[in-house]
Amino acid sequence: MNNPDPIHSAGSSADQPLALQMQGIYKSFFGVPVLKNVDFDVYHGEVHVLLGENGAGKSTLMKILSAAYKADAGRILIDGQEYHFNHPQEAQRAGISTIYQHLSQTPHLSVAENIFLGDPPLTPLGLLDWSEMRREARRALDLVGATIDGDAIVKNLSVAERQLVEIATAMRRQARILIMDEPTAALTERETGRLFELIRQLKAKGVGIIYISHRLEEVAQVGDRVTVLRDGQIIGTQPVGTVSVVQLVSMMVGRDIQHTSLPPLPGEVREALRVENLSRPGHFDNISFGLNWGEIVGLAGLVGAGRTALAEAIAGAAPAASGQIYVDGQPAAIRHSSDATHYGLGFATEDRARSGLCLALSVRENMTLPLLARWRESLGRFWLNRQREVNLTNNHARELAVRAHDLGESVRYLSGGNQQKVIIAKWLMARCRILILDEPTLGIDVGAKEEIHRLMVRFAREQGGAVLLVSSDLPEVLKLSDRVLVMAQGRLQGVLNRTEATEERIMLHAVAAVEGVIKRG
Repeated sequence: MNNPDPIHSAGSSADQPLALQMQGIYKSFFGVPVLKNVDFDVYHGEVHVLLGENGAGKSTLMKILSAAYKADAGRILIDGQEYHFNHPQEAQRAGISTIYQHLSQTPHLSVAENIFLGDPPLTPLGLLDWSEMRREARRALDLVGATIDGDAIVKNLSVAERQLVEIATAMRRQARILIMDEPTAALTERETGRLFELIRQLKAKGVGIIYISHRLEEVAQVGDRVTVLRDGQIIGTQPVGTVSVVQLVSMMVGRDIQHTSLPPLPGEVREALRVENLSRPGHFDNISFGLNWGEIVGLAGLVGAGRTALAEAIAGAAPAASGQIYVDGQPAAIRHSSDATHYGLGFATEDRARSGLCLALSVRENMTLPLLARWRESLGRFWLNRQREVNLTNNHARELAVRAHDLGESVRYLSGGNQQKVIIAKWLMARCRILILDEPTLGIDVGAKEEIHRLMVRFAREQGGAVLLVSSDLPEVLKLSDRVLVMAQGRLQGVLNRTEATEERIMLHAVAAVEGVIKRG
């Protein structure tokens, strides 16, 4: 499978003037230093890649730049002029725009309304000037090559289209510095290629781009320089062509990464889960497959293939309209997520912040949520046994290496990797033996990713569980899967065993079905 073409710099960064200088940035929370005198700069017409594990300080640094946080010390200079921001709108007026991983749009409003959110054009009478809004929104969309209708409702757009709207919004604000946070996390390869072409155009216009990603293979494709943050400090800044992926990983984690391997399957084959003719109109149709104890089965396909909808149906989050699910050879009536838990199924959703965790609760409370349905045997008969809860959560947090100052702190303050481990911990505490993991390492740094991989392998091979892995990361699917199921347009188009599965064969089934090469029937 070919990667999108690299984005080559039009010239040496040193030939361009500095668009941004962040000097001596220091920030602490509750007396704990998060950024320690960080220096970071960006040239006009440059893509400066910012790398680091979750918790390294990348987000804090960018939030200071965009005025969501205020630094305790340090200076911000734009085109040589020092700025002191007190509000995000002040940073926007200075030419700083951010495209967040979790798009910060108002989904029930139109594209044009979102582009002008907080700053709409007004008539001389102080009324909303709809004609001007539509005209200027069209101009902004044309700048990024988007054919999207300005009157379209944002919630009806694809992720790639919504991202274009965000970039169009930044261009309308005449962004001089554009922060892109995990911009390809939810994009297909084709959509990623289009994004990279747009970045080329922005570079040619002299926009300085800060590009944050956990996909290290993108560094050489998109970047001019790369800076690594670790524990709130700059480890190094290098031209992209002078540093390897191995060196970047070493700089990021400060230790050798022990890569997970997949041990042989157990000799005895016993079925854990089977679905027969599962259908949900508009999402997937007539799906049948099995999953054995000790096995990891990957579910691959392009965005919109129906993978998440299928996982939700099996887990009871959005039940199928027809078909049958079997657990341990017995029919399972799963119409709700609590039914799935009863049958020993745990589901880690794609969007852990919105549907996988309750961000208002503590780490400990999130870990014990599924146990409340089994409170009689697990946490107490008539009231919550706090000591029992503490013992259970401490044991599982230690076993899964959940890194938190205190399990009583809010789960929202954990890194993405540790949040994912909390989700897995809660299903293990609920005694689930079948885990359905939807994009379990999305937006997670390389070190935490390997830890999640080890947890999956240990759960399947050593503890005798079964894992259905839904992932858009094909190297991850190939690395961990005993078999790979490929979906396209709501249908199961191919089943590949470990020895025959390759990225090319997976994409052949995924793309050929979409293009009509593989006929339905």
